[in-house]
Amino acid sequence: METLDKYDIAILRELQAEARLTNAELAQRVGLSAAPCWRRVRALEEAGYIRGYHAEIDRHKIGLGVLAFVRLDAERNTGDLTLAMEQAIAQIPEVVSCHYISGTGTFELQVVARDLDSFSQFARTVLLNLPNVKDMHTSFSLGEVKAGGALPLAHLGPVRPVVRGAAA
Repeated sequence: METLDKYDIAILRELQAEARLTNAELAQRVGLSAAPCWRRVRALEEAGYIRGYHAEIDRHKIGLGVLAFVRLDAERNTGDLTLAMEQAIAQIPEVVSCHYISGTGTFELQVVARDLDSFSQFARTVLLNLPNVKDMHTSFSLGEVKAGGALPLAHLGPVRPVVRGAAA
């Protein structure tokens, strides 16, 4: 699967908006019959366009009131040391996102915690003790404006209206 057509793009758009759609509902929304729609979804999964289906959980409801952005600076940026940092960071449940970044710093993490005291303890006992950490800089979220948004798909091609009931 090298290129995406209007049906594939429509499937991606609909599943990003509501991943719990039944195949019948999805097929109706994108203008396909059920069997071709199901085949296209499977092909998108197998080609890696769809990596999984997840529930979006409200972190506040489960007692994680703090979201911190943590920049870790490495002592040395060699292949083995950077890989050791990556592997260690990947194992920490409180780190919900990590990016290897350009510019100042080596890694940018999003970290959740119950409160400031628990974050402080976590930072001192876990983050500062990661292999090869030279320095740590933290900023705290004061409120989310947008999170977990759908990826833009307009660049994949002109969006033409899907004709309802058509099969592909």
